[in-house]
Order: sequence, then C-alpha cells, then structure tokens
Amino acid sequence: MIKMHNFRVGIVTFPIGDASKIPLYNMLKITLCFTNQVHVVTGNAGLDVCQQLKGINFESICHISGSNVITRIYNYTMTQFIINYRMIKLSRNVDCWIFPICADALLPCSIFAKIIGKPVIMVLSSSSESVIRYQSDFLSLIVTLFSKINYFLASRIILYSSRLISDWHLEPYHHKILIAHRHFLDFNNFDFITSLSDRPIFIGYIGRLSGEKGVLNFTWALPAILSNRRDLRVFICGDGQLKGAIETSLQDDGIATRVDLHGWISHDDLPRYLNQLRLLVLPSYTEGLPNIMLEAMACGTPVLATPVGAIPDVIVDGKTGFIMENNSPECILENVIRALSSPDLEQIAENGRQFVEENFTFEHVIARWKEVFEEISQVES
Repeated sequence: MIKMHNFRVGIVTFPIGDASKIPLYNMLKITLCFTNQVHVVTGNAGLDVCQQLKGINFESICHISGSNVITRIYNYTMTQFIINYRMIKLSRNVDCWIFPICADALLPCSIFAKIIGKPVIMVLSSSSESVIRYQSDFLSLIVTLFSKINYFLASRIILYSSRLISDWHLEPYHHKILIAHRHFLDFNNFDFITSLSDRPIFIGYIGRLSGEKGVLNFTWALPAILSNRRDLRVFICGDGQLKGAIETSLQDDGIATRVDLHGWISHDDLPRYLNQLRLLVLPSYTEGLPNIMLEAMACGTPVLATPVGAIPDVIVDGKTGFIMENNSPECILENVIRALSSPDLEQIAENGRQFVEENFTFEHVIARWKEVFEEISQVES
C-alpha cells in the first residue's frame, strides 16, 4: 500500500467503552495503511486499542459519566475541554481531524478544528437523533443539537451506506457525503465450526440492552415463541439500561428458566456463543452496520433483522438471512418461527457466510478507503 507520507491524520473520540473497541481498532488499522503519522486522542477503553497497534502517537484521557444530571453535565463538559486541550497540543502535527466514534457529539472539537483551519471528517456509525427517540435522556437533547451543528461544520461525512442518507435525514449535506464502511473480520477467529444441525436449539440476541435496539420487543415476543416451540431455549447477551426491565419481564411471564442472561461477552468469546445459535435476532429500530450481524454470518449463524440502516445491503430475505417488516412482538414471533422452519436454513446460512467472506475482508475495505483518503487529503477546511 502506497502511503501518503506528508499527510498527517488526527483521530479523536470521546472516551469509549468496550463496545467501541473494534470500530476504533479497525479505523486505526485502516488509517495506518495510508500514513505514517497518526495522532490519537481517546480514553477509557480506547487506551487498550492504541496500545495494540504500533506507529500511533496517542493522548489518553479518562471520563467518568456521573451518577446524576448535574455531575454528568459537569464531567461531560470537562472532558470536552480536556479533549480540546490535547488537540491544541497536537494541532501543528495534524493536517486533518477524523472523528470516527460518536462524531456528532464532539461539537467543541469541530469548532476548534474549524477555527484553526483544519478539515473535519465525521464517520457516522449511528445517528444520535435516531437513537434518542427510544431513550428518555435529557442530555440526549443536547447531543441532538450538537449533531445538527456538527453536520454543518463537517468537511466530509462518511456513511456506511447510501441508505443512511434518507434514514438519518442527511439530504441537506449530500454534497459532503462519502460512502465507506470500516468493517472487516478475522475469519480465523469468526469461523463456521459447528453445523446448524449439530447445534442446540438456541436462538438469541447479542448487543447493547438499550431502547433503540428493540431488545424489549424481543423479550415481549418470547412467551409466544417459547409456547410455539417447546424445544427452544434462548440467550440474551449484553448489558445496558434495560437489563433490569428485561429480567422483570422474564420473571413476570414465567419464562426465566428457559432464557439465559449472560451479561457482556468479550469479543474473543463471541465465536463460541455464535456457534451455539441457530438464529440471531436483531430487532433494532435504528442501525448503522452492526458488527454482530457480520460476525454471526461468518460463523454460519442465520440472522433475522429489521430492514434498517445498511442491513438490507447485506441481508436479502430468504437468501443470505431473514428480514422482518418491523420489530413488533407479533412480527418477531411470526418471523422467528418462519426462519426456524425454513427448509433452506442451512443453505441460507452458507450463503450468508460466503457473502461476508467475499465482502468484508481487510483487502476489500482498504481498496475503498484508498479512494476516501485520496479525496480527504485534498479537502480544505
């Protein structure tokens, strides 16, 4: 890969949790293919990512959310100031700033970059405006305002799919938008180990336990699903604000003994869990391009998902997976039974596995990002 030796890149994230480690790792690994000068401002779990890769100069910060609204606002504001201070320290050595995670929430960073005349490239993995529809969070309203201003300030906006332009109401910024995803898999790790017929009769959900993921809808559908299929067991893996509500729902419906709650799963353990599933259910209200969908398909696990975000670019109903019209409990029930009863289930799983192996290799991703970096290296603030 020919590197742009004179092009110096700064990458900024708000301090991240474990769920964002893979997206950050992928972005850094891609960037290192095109420049020898990568400067990173991140924190919390982001520090672990930076220490895994050679050739990165990084500034680490720590963020604690806080237990109430006042402390959350204070801590959030202070962390933004600290990020800006670290950006000031690095600004002479950076030609372009990339915000790859929660980009639309980094308004002070965007303003600073524009003041000093450096281009801002926002990589949108989700839409804050879409997410907050399913959360009752005062601070989310502030983040939504930040998002709209950030879109205006951005020099370029990178999306995973052209479908997201209309999904996330980004039509006014179409002239700034580039399409590229940063998803590539380690197929030595995410592999088809156990055939579907040899797996226990398990279905499951793996992901964040939050409103926009539709996981409560899945939980509400389980009594009818388990009544229809008495040989079936379920596991729900993840953590988040809805964990208590899910536990209560399972207890109230009398199905807790047939549903395993595993909590957060490390990325290294995911292939083992995915190779136990006959069907992964993703009932999201909004998505970008979910890693877990691709990882499941690589393990030969069929995926049933809603047609949101970039999911329809990957899943064609009845060919590479299953699409459900919406995430109502009734629709989830109908489509779980349809998928498990499909005579073509094993062939659909194989089609999905082949699709991700062909389209989500590192080489495939780098070919597209070469064009992206060639363009953003010419962008003016």
